[in-house]
Amino acid sequence: MLALAAMNYFPHYDSPMQIVEPLNSSWQAHLDLGFERRDASTVLARRNHSGPLRVQKSLYPEGPGICHAIVLHPPSGIAGGDRLQIDVDVTGTAQALLTTPGAGKWYRSAGALAEQVVSLKVGAGGTAEWLPQESIVFSGARASMRTAIELESGARYVGVETICFGRRASGESFERGSLRLATDIRSEGRLLWRERGMIEGGSPQLASPIGLAGYTVCSTVLAAGVDIAAETLSACRIIETAEAKAQRGVSALPNLFVGRYLGHSSEAARQWFVDLWQHLRPAFVGREAAVPRIWNT
Repeated sequence: MLALAAMNYFPHYDSPMQIVEPLNSSWQAHLDLGFERRDASTVLARRNHSGPLRVQKSLYPEGPGICHAIVLHPPSGIAGGDRLQIDVDVTGTAQALLTTPGAGKWYRSAGALAEQVVSLKVGAGGTAEWLPQESIVFSGARASMRTAIELESGARYVGVETICFGRRASGESFERGSLRLATDIRSEGRLLWRERGMIEGGSPQLASPIGLAGYTVCSTVLAAGVDIAAETLSACRIIETAEAKAQRGVSALPNLFVGRYLGHSSEAARQWFVDLWQHLRPAFVGREAAVPRIWNT
């Protein structure tokens, strides 16, 4: 099944663009972060980078117990030949939330593959939230997104992945190119979730009812580490969407929650996630949902 995704209608994303990968250069970037618990605080104890990936500083909008970090990719777009690797280690009972300052843009490629690899390890009793804003995959892009989550005993995770295929508001559909998706979640070495997807531009899969069903935005919500209570699952199932004809659904597996959204609006997909998060975050992170301020800028 596909990893779900969403589309953004901000004007500067939808204006006419003819962007292609640089002919003679590409970005090879690596970000290595380590979060630790020190007394009652979570601190960003390790921050190493090479190439254009950064975290500017630790943020504490919820108090010292949980550290927020904004992952920056200054070029803003990912072109053919680029490779971004993000490694995050949350040790002990530390709590970390990571997001991005805006939508990621995967540009049209002349042939080379563009890659992003996210590896997140959470120590015993720790929590991690990987909540990037949506990824816009331009027609003609050749993109690969891989995410691997490793949880120790008692560790918990909440993540969302939202993908916009083409730029619908400007009349661009995903006619060419490809997107490869891979997500693995392991708990104490045991595989909880494995998902693989290959979406070809212009393929029948985009319109098929067992594919994207004609929608241009899909989003997947995954939360791991505890068995979700029946009443929490019921509350998640009745959440309405701001997009009248959007499709959504949620499921509970052992130690895993899965949410899916299909629509045309990234804003509606995000609101659906936030509404889910109101129920999921207390169960998986032990905190009320607090929307990152950067999402409103």
